[in-house]
Amino acid sequence: MYDIVKDAVEARDFRKVKEIFSKLEEADIADLMQGFHDNKEVDTKDITLLFRLLPKDTAAEVFTYMESDMKELLINSFTDTELEEVIDNLFIDDTVDLIEEMPANVVQRILDASDPQSRRQINMILKYPEDSAGSMMTTEFIYMKRHMSVGETLQKIRSLGMVKETVYTIYITEADRKLIGVLSILDLLTSDDDEELGNIMDPNVITVETTEDREVVASQFAKYDYVALPVVDNENRIVGIVTFDDAMDVIEEEVTEDFAHMAAVEPSEESYFKTPVFIHAKNRIMWLLVLMLSSTISSVIIGHYEAAFATVPLLVASIPTLTGTGGNCGSQTSTMVIRGMSLGEIELKDFFKVIFKEFRISVIVAIILGAVNFARICIQYHSDPQVTKLAICVSLAIVAAVIMSKLIGCILPMAAKAVKIDPALMAAPFISTIVDASTTLVFFNIALLVFHIRI
Repeated sequence: MYDIVKDAVEARDFRKVKEIFSKLEEADIADLMQGFHDNKEVDTKDITLLFRLLPKDTAAEVFTYMESDMKELLINSFTDTELEEVIDNLFIDDTVDLIEEMPANVVQRILDASDPQSRRQINMILKYPEDSAGSMMTTEFIYMKRHMSVGETLQKIRSLGMVKETVYTIYITEADRKLIGVLSILDLLTSDDDEELGNIMDPNVITVETTEDREVVASQFAKYDYVALPVVDNENRIVGIVTFDDAMDVIEEEVTEDFAHMAAVEPSEESYFKTPVFIHAKNRIMWLLVLMLSSTISSVIIGHYEAAFATVPLLVASIPTLTGTGGNCGSQTSTMVIRGMSLGEIELKDFFKVIFKEFRISVIVAIILGAVNFARICIQYHSDPQVTKLAICVSLAIVAAVIMSKLIGCILPMAAKAVKIDPALMAAPFISTIVDASTTLVFFNIALLVFHIRI
């Protein structure tokens, strides 16, 4: 499809392009145009022309799926009238997202193109903390009074539905917009026209407050499978709703951020190819410096036990096995604990339960790994006169390393959460560095005892 549209544009056959666009979903049209822009295969003026081929409603929907650089390009090429038409067809939360992405001069044009009521709503949403429910909500939702009939409600939905973000959920309020109940569109369609909403509404409404953290809001969607969640103020007055598509965006952003932290990389707001090389390097170098310098602790420990190397040279060959095993065990545990905390399966009150569980797991794993390693050393170094002592020494160190690393792997992420630090920061690279130093220290102390070495 990409090549067909590109060939049609090059042949100036815009009628064919318009026909193709009419059969595509809005997200697919946005992907096509974004691809033309990213690959620089279609002139900027032609991309703007392609956008102008779209019907007004479709154009606004396509616009929401585009990346920020593409949106900025189009806005700069729009006339004031065209910009007003696009902004008028955007939902308020999409307009707010657009404003947060754009530079100041573009933001001013967007605000100028918005009507006074929309500007008030935009300013209200922008006042909420960045990562709160209030900042991601939309003020375009349907709410009714409890005394209204089903017939009146359906008639009002028909008149309002096209300008509201969702019509699948109807919220029931008192005169001062205090939320008292909720209805689905199915409830309305299966009830008599003269039935009052107060008689068929569900009074048990799951809500989130305007200041609630957006990760908590997203987790509510996963828990209750709702299409939308009402956002209320501290007096239980409904001020907006969060829709599932916005919740999915939050989940994607948070997962991306966690993956970056777990790899010891600062998160980037841009995609991989759109992030400059220098920014990639800047996002990575700080953690790499910290990890590199902290690894000198292991070097100091190894240097301190130089006498042990002189007595039993094979001890050196076992260091990679020990540190690698310890690091892998710690990473396994931290990954499981971080995942459990992000899904709400593990809470801070479960601290000692998690430690006890991981301790039991580590004992089983340590015994198996220690036994296998004992057999491996006996076979590999069977001709060495000290093979038994070496196997005992390394196997005991493996047991200690596994137990220690698994406990560190569960303690650090939970400790981080307790002090309001992202648990993902305490993931593989950080834990491996701590475990390497700890394992090396334990290993050489065991070696001193087993081989009766004095330093």
